[in-house]
Amino acid sequence: MTAPTRREEAARATIELETNELPRGPWVFARQVRDPEQEPEPGALVEVLDASGRFVGHALWNPGSDIRLRFLWRGRKNDLDRPREFLLRRIKLADDLRRKVLRLDQDHDTYRVVHAEGDDLSGLVIDRLGDSLVCEYHSLGFYRLRDDIEAALGTLYPGFEVAHRVPANAARSEDFQPEDEPELAERIVHENGLAYPVAPAFGHKTGWFCDQRDNRRRVAEFAAGRDVLDLCCNQGGFALNAARAGAKRVRAVDLDEKVLERARRAAALNELEVECVHDDVFPFLRSLGKPRPNLVILDPHKLVGSRERLEEGLKKYSDFNTLAFASVAEGGILATFSCSGSLDEPAFIGMLFQAARRAGREIKLLNQLGAGPDHPQRPDFSRSRYLKGAIFQVL
Repeated sequence: MTAPTRREEAARATIELETNELPRGPWVFARQVRDPEQEPEPGALVEVLDASGRFVGHALWNPGSDIRLRFLWRGRKNDLDRPREFLLRRIKLADDLRRKVLRLDQDHDTYRVVHAEGDDLSGLVIDRLGDSLVCEYHSLGFYRLRDDIEAALGTLYPGFEVAHRVPANAARSEDFQPEDEPELAERIVHENGLAYPVAPAFGHKTGWFCDQRDNRRRVAEFAAGRDVLDLCCNQGGFALNAARAGAKRVRAVDLDEKVLERARRAAALNELEVECVHDDVFPFLRSLGKPRPNLVILDPHKLVGSRERLEEGLKKYSDFNTLAFASVAEGGILATFSCSGSLDEPAFIGMLFQAARRAGREIKLLNQLGAGPDHPQRPDFSRSRYLKGAIFQVL
């Protein structure tokens, strides 16, 4: 008999829960798991049993993380000894939503192919950026399976280059050191009829914020004839959409000169006039003279890294938004966002009303925004709705 492979041994390993009650969502924390007699290696695929010994699902195991288990499958047993085949099926299901149902590839070549928990692949994000795919790993288990993931993507997107990225905070929380990966060359991507120079896996996230695609278009509907200020502009997505929509003036502000340079080149590529300002948003707003802009967009990086840092992060968001509300001309529009999964929507909206009060402004909430449909959400996992936005009229 052929000896079982290391992967097959891991697939047959079992982990028991402390109770018979299944946790909500795909995450199982350390306090909810019994210490195994024989511990599987970190990142292994395991069978999960409840306290009575009943099989409840398959999951990725990591004893070095507070998230001990990430469920991939619940209910009856599934043959996961061949993870490459399983991943191909699961990723194809996610890809079919984007290309066959939403038909995103007809108008854009930037979109999210796999949205982690929203696509039942907890800890795995895959974005399409032109003719490349960027895999972002928030799970050691999926990082160990990256060759199988790349093989699945080769079947679905033949000829595409694949980049692998592990955010520093994910490497810390999952307790592993990723290997150095080769960089992919810059390429031109297309979204909402605009072209952008993008470096896959560069900077924040996968190299491009696919989650704001629909919001860039919606905010631009207010731009015609307005003086527009795009704060924390990154590579200029909101600014370029506003300029194309007929804004009278567009300024894009960011402290990161590298992304700002790409915003400049994107404006030139699309023959649009955008003033790119290299500055910190706080002193920039404090020194902002008149006339004040009448469309302001504020999209800062994640300011709440965890629930333990919620109060600290809320204060930062409040400080940002207090200045932003104060900067808007009377009757103008503020579109403001948070990408912090640990900050829920009621707390976000409540903070914004308090910030407006601090700024001495009356506001009307016109719309609440989120990520596009290529970022599906789980009803039992609020963090999958991590991107929150709101559009206000400021009086």
